[in-house]
Amino acid sequence: MFTGIIQAVGRIAALDPVGGDVRITVDAAELDLGDVNLGDSIAVNGVCLTATALGAGCFCADVSVETLDCTTLGMLAVGARVNLEKALRLADRLGGHLVSGHVDGVGEVVSVLPQARSLRWEFTVPAALARYIAAKGSVTVNGVSLTVNEVEGRRFGVNLIPHTMQQTTFGDCDVGSRVNIEVDLMARYAERLQYRGE
Repeated sequence: MFTGIIQAVGRIAALDPVGGDVRITVDAAELDLGDVNLGDSIAVNGVCLTATALGAGCFCADVSVETLDCTTLGMLAVGARVNLEKALRLADRLGGHLVSGHVDGVGEVVSVLPQARSLRWEFTVPAALARYIAAKGSVTVNGVSLTVNEVEGRRFGVNLIPHTMQQTTFGDCDVGSRVNIEVDLMARYAERLQYRGE
C-alpha cells in the first residue's frame, strides 16, 4: 500500500526486454533505499513494482506484459522521469489516501490552465472508470494523490499547487500526455459489495 505522496523523482536508466516482459532499471538517487530489501514494493508512476535488484542509488523491477498493457510504463523511454514512493509502513503518516499501486487504466491530459498560483488540470478517463471518480473524492494520477474538484462525464479536474508541480513529474506532462489512473480503493469495494452473484 502507498499514500500517493511522492517521495522522490527518479529516471528510467535502462529498459531490457526479457522473455516478452521488460526489466526496468530506475535511477533513484534521490530516494532513500537504505531500508529497501529485495522483494519490497516501490511505486513507479503509481504502479506497484517489486524490487528485484538493488544497487547504489538504483533498483530493478520486472514489468509483466499485463502491466505494460494496462499502464503507461510501456510508453516510457530511457531518461524519462518517474514519480517514486516506497511502500507504506503501519507507523507512517497517511498524508494522501490509501493507494494500492494497481492502476485501473490510462487517462489523458485534456487541458492545463493557470488559476491564481496553482494550475487547473483536466483529465479524461476511460468510460469504465468514470463512475468511480467523485467530486471532492480522491484519485491517483501517475502515483500522486489528488483531490477531485469537479466531474463531468468522463472528465475530471484537479488543482496542482506549486509544491506538487516541483516535487513530481507533472512538469513533464502537457495536453495529450497519457497518465496512469487509480480510482479510490473504497469506491471499487463499495461496488463489489453490491454484487449479488447473478
